[in-house]
Amino acid sequence: MTQNQPNQPNSPQPNASPHAVPAKTISSKSWPFAEQALAEREASHRRRALRSLTPIDTLHVSREGQTLLNFSANDYLGLAKHPQVIARSVDYTQRYGTSATASRLVAGAFTIHEQLEAQLSSSLGHEAALLFGTGFQANSTVIPALVGNDAKETLVLCDRLVHNSLVKGILASGARFIRFPHNDMAALERQLKKGAEKYQRLMVISETVFSMDGDRADVDALISLANRFNAFLYLDDAHALGVLGPDGMGLGARRPGVDLLVGTFGKACGAAGAFVTCSEQLRDYLINFCAGVIYTTALPPGVVGAVSAALDLIPNLEAERQHLATEAQWLRHQLEELGYGTGGSESQIVPAIIGPEAETLALANHLETQGYLATAIRPPTVPANTARIRFALSCHHQREHLGGLVDAIAAQAA
Repeated sequence: MTQNQPNQPNSPQPNASPHAVPAKTISSKSWPFAEQALAEREASHRRRALRSLTPIDTLHVSREGQTLLNFSANDYLGLAKHPQVIARSVDYTQRYGTSATASRLVAGAFTIHEQLEAQLSSSLGHEAALLFGTGFQANSTVIPALVGNDAKETLVLCDRLVHNSLVKGILASGARFIRFPHNDMAALERQLKKGAEKYQRLMVISETVFSMDGDRADVDALISLANRFNAFLYLDDAHALGVLGPDGMGLGARRPGVDLLVGTFGKACGAAGAFVTCSEQLRDYLINFCAGVIYTTALPPGVVGAVSAALDLIPNLEAERQHLATEAQWLRHQLEELGYGTGGSESQIVPAIIGPEAETLALANHLETQGYLATAIRPPTVPANTARIRFALSCHHQREHLGGLVDAIAAQAA
């Protein structure tokens, strides 16, 4: 066989082990509950599927042979491709290996984990920090740990639009919970007054920047109400970290009155994983009672290195944050001129709220044909009749990129 001939049937495939044994297909049972649920999703045109892509650079990806300008990623500062972030990730991997190899309570508590936690607590102005595998893991396991054995005596009040991971954590806690209307501080105050008469413990949970609307919580009002009613204030700062607040450290950073702050590294930090900042006492409590800490392998060294480098860079990226804010405001104005609602967006997340799911999918498909990756977000991820295209901007997006996107949207609307 010459080099230009295709592989023959018995030839090793690229990257395949020369000792690989041909795979055998294992027959699987058919489960009626899965078949029925998938059929229902199919009938409602809400069945999800994974569509793989390959990153090319900070802004572009390749999918099925087409190069697309990406408006759906959360890499707000472009740090996932930053040479300093990559270099430190490689360095930590070479020095400490590809895995922490165990949970931190067994043999996975590396010095680099403690160093990163110290860096986080110092940067965010809290006493202590604790690392987690993902933001979903943090929210879904920290809340049950905080409620503990006091579920019957605890009332949790959460914003109606909080992330699914927060809802999962609240439900797992067994506590009584009420969703107050989105960003309605008067409604929250009324519920706190009622709750204070019946429950020994009150907890208020909110995001700081809401992931689907891009609007912000009134952190000052949340702190004031929590202090007034002696409620525990739990904030998820995932989409603000790196982009907003002092030195880009988020809207919950350096804020007395925030009892526990959650942040993630898979967005503006360009890496993976998550953390909480809190008091030293609460950190010790979570190490002893939070399943998401006790029963999971610690973050791999390469991720720790990447996050450490990102945290070094973020305070010096004010020009990038200003550019991001300017371009987001321009895009909001253009979308509103075209008749789309933007959900009160005040951040780098700019939704074009369309409503009907079929129209939303049609626009997303049209944009893809024009070279733009802009994913349709539909119920149940967002409330009924609020299907949208969620544009997530990067500081590397320039006005010409946004202008082309707006032109493509206008052409579909015409």
